[in-house]
Amino acid sequence: MKDVTDLYREFGEERLPPGQRETSEFPVLSKSGTPDWDPDTWEFTVTGAVETELAFSWEEFRDLPSETHRQDFHCVTGWSKFDCEFTGVPFPELAERAGVVDDVDERRSSGNRTESGQAVHVMFSGLDGYTTDLPLEDCLREEVLLAWGYDGESLPADHGGPLRVVTPHRYAYKGAKWVDGIEFLTEPDRGYWEKRGYSQTADPWREERYS
Repeated sequence: MKDVTDLYREFGEERLPPGQRETSEFPVLSKSGTPDWDPDTWEFTVTGAVETELAFSWEEFRDLPSETHRQDFHCVTGWSKFDCEFTGVPFPELAERAGVVDDVDERRSSGNRTESGQAVHVMFSGLDGYTTDLPLEDCLREEVLLAWGYDGESLPADHGGPLRVVTPHRYAYKGAKWVDGIEFLTEPDRGYWEKRGYSQTADPWREERYS
């Protein structure tokens, strides 16, 4: 178990971001309800500005190296849940497998001008048609997981199971539910809520809720 609940010190003085209230409940919010999925046909893809595009079946994804983190969850609607235990694949694991290069100095020294060296942004997509975006550097943090487990059990369907992204350093709308794809982009783009006026940066400690 890796405890990352102290990451708030990087962003603010208090664990509970301003404008938030702590709750022991785990409210369910989504764009359009819980989609169905079939473990026999489900596929997770990694595409875009990478050296190697990837595709995983559910069984293959579950075989990837995973970690369990204790982390906090901050919803843009004003509630926070502390000490959530999520289990899943760290985002950097997938980026490395796909051959994403994010270090500018490394690219300059190597002369690497391939698409993988140009990735600067990430778009997540879900089974329900939801999308959300983040800069690559925000995704490459150790605490960003593609989570398939919650509190020692499979991730409940209404909370994004079989697979969701968790981003404890950002509001939770940046963590797509029912995620089935990651696209590495060479320039920023906007996801579902971002196109509708929500913040692209989504820092809870700065209350970056809206654009």
